[in-house]
This record gives sequence, C-alpha cells and structure tokens, in this order.
Amino acid sequence: MKHIYRKSNSFAFGFKIIKMQNSNTKYGLEDIRDIYEKPLLSLVMDAAIVHKQHHKFGEIQISSLLSIKTGGCPEDCAYCPQAARYNTDVKVNALMQVDEVLEAAGKAKAGGASRFCMGAAWREVRDNRDFDRVLEMVKAVNGLEMEVCCTLGMLSAAQAEKLADAGLYAYNHNVDTSESHYEQIISTRTYDDRLQTLSNVRKAGISVCSGGIIGMGETNEDRMGMLLTLVNLPQHPESVPINVLVPVKGTPLAASHKVPFYDLVRMIATARILMPKSAVRLSAGRLELSMAEQALCFMAGANSIFAGDKLLTTPNPEFNEDMQMFDILGLTPKAAFADAPKKEPIAADASR
Repeated sequence: MKHIYRKSNSFAFGFKIIKMQNSNTKYGLEDIRDIYEKPLLSLVMDAAIVHKQHHKFGEIQISSLLSIKTGGCPEDCAYCPQAARYNTDVKVNALMQVDEVLEAAGKAKAGGASRFCMGAAWREVRDNRDFDRVLEMVKAVNGLEMEVCCTLGMLSAAQAEKLADAGLYAYNHNVDTSESHYEQIISTRTYDDRLQTLSNVRKAGISVCSGGIIGMGETNEDRMGMLLTLVNLPQHPESVPINVLVPVKGTPLAASHKVPFYDLVRMIATARILMPKSAVRLSAGRLELSMAEQALCFMAGANSIFAGDKLLTTPNPEFNEDMQMFDILGLTPKAAFADAPKKEPIAADASR
C-alpha cells in the first residue's frame, strides 16, 4: 500500500478544529483529509492539545476483555478466527457460567481494570436462556462496581433495553472499516445492520463503543471513511477502539502485511481530533508495540488500553507489564464511571 501525506498548515486552534468539537456538525471526507494528511509530528501535536483540553493528560483507563462464548460463529468476517467456516486453532466453548465470569472480573479488578468487557461469538442476540444468563452476568459484575461492557453481535431495541435494565454501561459494536470497503470483509451482515444496532444501543441509554480495524487491505481513503462514519453518527461514540489486524492462520486475511506503526499513530491522532471527548482505545495489536511506541500513541490521544493475557482469542500484554509501563511513563489508572453523567442532587422537600 502506498502512503502519501500532503503538507498542510497547522490549525490546532483554527476553525476546523473548533468545528470538530461540535458533535452535531456533519463532516465531509475533505474535512477529515485535512487532518489525516498533515505531517505526522504536527498532527500528533495538534491531537495532544485537543486531548489535554478534554481529558486528564496521562490518565489511562484499563479494561479487560473476556470471551464468554468462544468460536462457532456463523458469520464470515475475514479477520475473525472464531468464524465456524475457517480452520483455525480456536476451540469452540459454550457460554460460561455466571460464577466463572464473576471470578474473572474480580481478578481483572484486582489487576487494575475499571472496565470489564464480555464478548460472545454470536451473529446476533437471541431471546433465550443464554441471553438470560448474560443478563445475570451483567448484574453480577455490576456488583463489583466496574463499568460493564458487552459485545454480543446485533441487538434489537428490546434487547438493548433489557441490557440497560440489567445495568450494562457500554456496548461494543464496531463498524470495522469504511462502508465502501465493508463488503470485501463481511457478507453475512450489512453496514446498515451495524448502524441499526448502534442506534438501538443509543436509544436504550447505553454508552456506545464503536471503532474499527486497520490492516485489512483498505486504503487511506477507507480509513478516513471509517472515521467519517463514526464522526457523523447522531452522537459521537463515547469509546472508539482502534485495532490493528492480528493475522490468524486459517482466516482469509492470514497473509496480510503488517501495518506500519506510524499509520496507527495517524489514526489515533485523527480520531482524537475528530471526537475530542471520546475515549480512544489502543486495542488489538498492542502486543507488537514497544513501550516507546505506546507512549507516542498516548501522546497522540489514546487514553484507554486492554490489559490481561488475551483479547478474546489473540495475545495481549499482561497486567504486570502494563503496571511497569504506567510507573515508567508516569501514567495513572482511570477510575470506573469517571465519564458517567453526573446525577443531579434531589432537592429537599420544603413541606417537611
């Protein structure tokens, strides 16, 4: 893939950056191109300024992700080792029991995680006993005072309401890539299907977590297109994961080329400027990064990581390694619910 970045003038406090801070404004591809194609150091500097305006610099949320139901998925996502149609080393496991999940969540909290994410290899949620069990998981982990997140596939409005009633804090449903590149990656659900699930989640009052993956044969235009979709949602996602493809033997993308590190930095910085109040999550692919490379990602606006030995089925840095990094870089863990809307105090009854 050929990467050509245009020169452009710095406008960290100019009209376009101010414009990007309004989540109700609609943007075109050229708006995003003006940011994405800046010289890298200028882009990182602008992103760091925007980040410092909206977040506590050096504060990083630690999240943990557990696969509660692994493998056997009927979809054909070209990147995913959990698809039943691909011959990978992933073993199919049935839905975990509530006590098993609660134990894992407790260990994650002890390791420093403030958000606990549960993923199930489903195409869509079905109204059955498995979903009832997931609702019990959400309630149980809520008792640990952690932010609870789920990624379960497509979700109806009624199912989103049930998850909200159970206390779900966030729902992850990535758009994965641009709308134009999407059909090259997935054919078993449409781009509109993904957007409908995000709409259902938003209407239920659940925090939206949605991002994508780079390294799937897309162009720079596709990467900008993915960000275009996210920034033009009715409300910016509260959480935007930026994943780097981890090629897995047996999947159609197994022979994909490694993404240059600076492409990841460029995506993080652009996402930070476009969605200034969102958490930008340094997600899959972090195992391949040195501490210095991760530090540049944090400078560019990433303020969340996944910790623990696995991200669903792919390797991830362990908690103790991350604590060493936090100590050396002077980072501080972010508390659970730090970004939750503040509840208004109930006024005293003057008649009493």
